[in-house]
Amino acid sequence: MKSIVKLGLGGGCHWCTEAVFQSVAGVIRVEQGYISSMAPFETKSEAVIAHLTDSVNLEMLIDIHLQTHSSSKEHSRRDDYRSAIYYFDDDMKSRIEDIMISLSRKRNEKYITHIIPFSSFKASRESIQNYYKTRPEAPFCKRYIEPKLKIVVEVLKDYGDAQINRQVDSQFERSRE
Repeated sequence: MKSIVKLGLGGGCHWCTEAVFQSVAGVIRVEQGYISSMAPFETKSEAVIAHLTDSVNLEMLIDIHLQTHSSSKEHSRRDDYRSAIYYFDDDMKSRIEDIMISLSRKRNEKYITHIIPFSSFKASRESIQNYYKTRPEAPFCKRYIEPKLKIVVEVLKDYGDAQINRQVDSQFERSRE
């Protein structure tokens, strides 16, 4: 039996981040909300908790995260949209640090993404959860989420895995028609 791994991911709007990780095969659940860490990151910031099987390629998942938000530039909304990967145990922290070094070299990029411990989570209100799944035709989805889903497909191809979650893929294809 495969075990389940949790990872907190923050960087952009949680509607976008939620849709991105709902589209990745092997991610079995995505909780949208606000995550806090330890000082100096104790304020809540938009993020998701991704629940995935341990068979998901963690480097690929982190690469998707880094490619689908502004992970190498500061901006005025960083308090609301903290670029971060939240870990739940020290073993995961070590794995994430190694992957970040590798991806920085691979992509020739200096990432500002923080690798920080998970402290607390507050779910978004129910009416905005599963935002893309429930309203793929919304202008926000067309303008912001769909370009990120195209990036997901390209990153998956880089890893030889064009497998995107079929439910999200069919919505994505219908909305492009």
